[in-house]
Amino acid sequence: MSESQLTDVLVEMADTLVDDFDVLDFLHVLTKRCVELLGVSAAGLLLTDQQGALQVVAASSERTRLLELFQLQTDQGPCLDCFRTGGPVSVADLPTADRWPIFAAAAAEVGFAAVHAMPMRLRSEVIGALNLFDVHPRTLDKSQLRIGKALADVATIGLLQQRAIHRGAILTEQLQTALNSRVLIEQAKGVLAERLQVDVDEAFALMRSGARNHNRRLSDFAQAIVDGSEEISPTMVADRPGVPTPR
Repeated sequence: MSESQLTDVLVEMADTLVDDFDVLDFLHVLTKRCVELLGVSAAGLLLTDQQGALQVVAASSERTRLLELFQLQTDQGPCLDCFRTGGPVSVADLPTADRWPIFAAAAAEVGFAAVHAMPMRLRSEVIGALNLFDVHPRTLDKSQLRIGKALADVATIGLLQQRAIHRGAILTEQLQTALNSRVLIEQAKGVLAERLQVDVDEAFALMRSGARNHNRRLSDFAQAIVDGSEEISPTMVADRPGVPTPR
């Protein structure tokens, strides 16, 4: 990874931090860029809701999202430890580590062998955690850890900056809206996957592309897909160069 690539990503993330930025899309970009820059297999992100409980808000793939949900349901895993302690958690070889046996077994089922979690933290305030997964046992070197922390810090500062700008209440409402929108987005992914005969990861990519092409917020576009006001057709795929026509 070159220094210019990292600079480009940090600029990209900073450019999204405007008054009316799309929280869900911003956090999804964060997980994707973590995978690209750090060479890990997947990334997931958990944030606190209005009651202070962690919720899954973004993931680079469907299997990662499901694993993150499982982690919350069983109250066991690296992201939870990371959030509770406010410090990073790293396990280079899950199958041989004596930690989180239920989570480790679930991770193995979906092909992950290593995990690294970083807190979404600014000073004493922790608002979530970033999980990095790999299909092979591995450690992250100092450079990778520094980059991962930088990405988590930029996202954290951006989210907390919004709260400062809007005097506290707006960020909480935005995050809660983002959490509530996840249900709607999952429904829309299912509708697209069924209608276009693609998998859920591709359905989500199509939905994001469609929202951007139509200059609409992701949650609004998802609502339109679910309620039928947005036509679902192969032309949605045609808007994404390089994506094959649905089966």
